[in-house]
Amino acid sequence: MANKLVLVLNCGSSSLKFAVIEAQSGEDFISGMAECFGLENAKIKWKLQGVKQESRLAPFSAHREAVEFIVKQILSQQPELAAQIQAIGHRIVHGGEKFTRSVVIDDAVIKGIEDCASLAPLHNPAHLIGIRAAQASFPDLPQVAVFDTAFHQSMPEHAYIYALPYKLYREHGIRRYGMHGTSHLFVSREAARLLGKPLAQTNLICAHLGNGASVTAVKNGKSVDTSMGLTPLEGLVMGTRCGDLDPSIIYHLVHQLGYTLDEVNSLLNKQSGLLGISELTNDCRGIEEAMAEGHKGATLALEIFCYRLAKYIAAYTVPLGRLDAVIFTGGIGENSDIIREKVLNMLAIFNFEVDNERNLAARFGKAGIITKEQGPVAMVIPTNEEWVIAEDAIKLVQA
Repeated sequence: MANKLVLVLNCGSSSLKFAVIEAQSGEDFISGMAECFGLENAKIKWKLQGVKQESRLAPFSAHREAVEFIVKQILSQQPELAAQIQAIGHRIVHGGEKFTRSVVIDDAVIKGIEDCASLAPLHNPAHLIGIRAAQASFPDLPQVAVFDTAFHQSMPEHAYIYALPYKLYREHGIRRYGMHGTSHLFVSREAARLLGKPLAQTNLICAHLGNGASVTAVKNGKSVDTSMGLTPLEGLVMGTRCGDLDPSIIYHLVHQLGYTLDEVNSLLNKQSGLLGISELTNDCRGIEEAMAEGHKGATLALEIFCYRLAKYIAAYTVPLGRLDAVIFTGGIGENSDIIREKVLNMLAIFNFEVDNERNLAARFGKAGIITKEQGPVAMVIPTNEEWVIAEDAIKLVQA
């Protein structure tokens, strides 16, 4: 039987993750990342048949040049593999209320993604560049958009409506949307499988922790609350984003301290979080290393990060009523045994007991339960958003 291959593109503001994935098995034939867009040291690295390779891109390259490199320098060397690609799947952060499921991309879909760009200004414009670059390079292949916000469309109204005048939602769509939905869906499915339960009977709290971070309460397999809001800024402390704060701080910054609104936007999205608190770095590995050396800013940043996360996990037991497991995923969630242990220790009221050996073992791509047998379950599950995107793309193009 022929492979059902999908080229998956995940365009960030300054990077592009890509993979060629078999939609049924999840096997990735090619995977890689182009990064440092807009800088002199723009580069691309990839793995093909287990062999890692790397190349410089032209200085100041961005998404279009990266897609062209993938086509002309990587896929052109694998003509039999390239010939089996049946669709291009794109991760799209924000679909608003317009997109409640994955869709085949046409002009109306592109317009809809553009309309949502103000809700994810760091992401949706980059996705659109990736879509147009892929359309130019693969004019004969169907393109599919898979939205991070779609999984959260099952939230009840009392979870997604802000305590603002209701007309702002009715007339302008101002509400909680949530992100990382593709990741939360994947790890929820995997957790149910590991627990030996049907997803529709499983209650979970999923913590997707990376440079962007969010927590989702999943009840009977459906999202019922999530920490990111109208935009990806709300919720947890992140790499450079502040997460929750008193909204009057914005008024104070503008009217008392003389900031412009653009400066406030940059402050909250690009200069805050782990970077802002530590005054050192937004990279969690760097924060942990500095903390081990006694750096006060790094120590405080990690403490705040863990404290905010623990509070959210505790709060999300409210809509669930019964908790089958807490899941850690994303680059930080999958690799930082230190953060996982600190967070679970802060949740002592729920009687979580970390198994140190299991916690250390569940790193670097390895899944597993990290708590002791007799207590509540916490587990690590490496996310695989690309596989979900490939699955949806094949379903749509073969429908």
